[in-house]
Amino acid sequence: MRAKTGVLLLHVLVAAVALVTAGCTVGPNYQIPAVHVPTAYQAAAKPVTTAPAVVSAATQSATPDLTCWWQTFHDPALNRLIREAVDANLDVRLAATRIRQARAELEYAQGALLPTADASGSYSRSRYSASEIQAIPGTYDLYQAGFDAGWEIDVFGGARRAVEAARDTLQAQTEARRDTLVTLLGEVAQNYIMLRGYQHERQIIEGNIRTQIDTLSLQKRRQRAGVAADLPIAQAEAQLESTRAELPVVETAIQNAIHRLSVLLDRDVSDLQTELSIEAPIPAGPAELPPGLPSELLRRRPDIRHAERNLAAATANIGVATADLYPKFSLLGDVGLGSSRFRSLGNAQSLFWSIGPSASWNLFNGGQVRANIRAKNAMEEQAMIQYRQTIIQAVSDVEDAIVAYRQNQIRRDSLRAATTANRRSLELARRLNDAGVVDFLNVLDAQQSLYLTEDQLAQSEQSVSTSLVALYKALGGGWEMFEESATAPREHPAVTQDNP
Repeated sequence: MRAKTGVLLLHVLVAAVALVTAGCTVGPNYQIPAVHVPTAYQAAAKPVTTAPAVVSAATQSATPDLTCWWQTFHDPALNRLIREAVDANLDVRLAATRIRQARAELEYAQGALLPTADASGSYSRSRYSASEIQAIPGTYDLYQAGFDAGWEIDVFGGARRAVEAARDTLQAQTEARRDTLVTLLGEVAQNYIMLRGYQHERQIIEGNIRTQIDTLSLQKRRQRAGVAADLPIAQAEAQLESTRAELPVVETAIQNAIHRLSVLLDRDVSDLQTELSIEAPIPAGPAELPPGLPSELLRRRPDIRHAERNLAAATANIGVATADLYPKFSLLGDVGLGSSRFRSLGNAQSLFWSIGPSASWNLFNGGQVRANIRAKNAMEEQAMIQYRQTIIQAVSDVEDAIVAYRQNQIRRDSLRAATTANRRSLELARRLNDAGVVDFLNVLDAQQSLYLTEDQLAQSEQSVSTSLVALYKALGGGWEMFEESATAPREHPAVTQDNP
């Protein structure tokens, strides 16, 4: 009896395996789409620096080291804030929870490929009447214990497509966390640089206020001595108060920058206020940064990789929906013990079992399955469009950042020269005024011009550094340093390149 049972089970298992191996996987097989990108950045045709040296093509196409780009600013406080932000930022922590959710959903999808088993036990007491057929009047007890097993055989690959979609979604969430890191690193660096820039502007304003107070005091002494008129003094007072009016604006900008950093670091504002109140120079990065090639963005920028994985998941979901058009095959079985007496439940005569295949086919569902397939196809098309949009936007981001970085460098150098010239002009105006050659209004004009160029220079130095951060961010750098596990980037498809 046991031998026949074993042979039957073997035959059923062989038939099930044959169904699985012979089954097909419905739905389209995903292939990473070929993409069309330029061979080089248009903005990189000119050097990303104001140095007169000619930048070679090899330098323009060199791959920059973006792993720890914030360290190129050589600012210990910035390095410390970056580390704190990665550990504490709420967006990064939220992205990590989505990865854990996607990993659990993948495990859930994988479980659908395996058999299931349930244990059960029951007791019932029944009484049959004399009128029931083949029943002896009386009361009966029934004890039962056993196992029920089932296995839905994935003949048409719907479950395998679900696993594929879940795996792609997990990879997409991993890329989403990386993209969050790229954004976070850029936001921390830019707000820190802006803070230092505003603090430098405050120094300039306070210095000019002191100078203007000294100048006004000198003119008042001259007025008392009868050698100065009222008009220059009134103009000097107006200039002083106008300069003082700039302080609240800069103080507000300083506090706003600290507040933004406190949000990014999930820290108390007062603690960060104390830490960052000590002024420091505006961080300055390298004068030149080779942007590399547009094709490298496909392997490096997490938002592109995230969009590509979403496209893969959307393609796999078409197969999941298509599998509902076909019949489902299952292998069902149960084995257990049943007896009217509990003490005889373990006897061989109490054994019962059953095993056999089953099939079901939803022949009519009001068109729901085909409507679902059309919906999944539309979602796949949307994912493809979003993928292309992400690539186009990524290239545009780099082009814009290169232009901004180069032009801000040019503006900064011009403002440096203008500031030097205005300092010389102010000194000459003071000498000529002391000699009685020119009136005091020339001194006031020179002071005002120097203050304006100094303030513009401070803003320009800040803009150069923040535009460099924007370029690092556009190139998708920095996430590699904070990976949960060291994994190599996925290879991207062959790239079709435009001629520049």
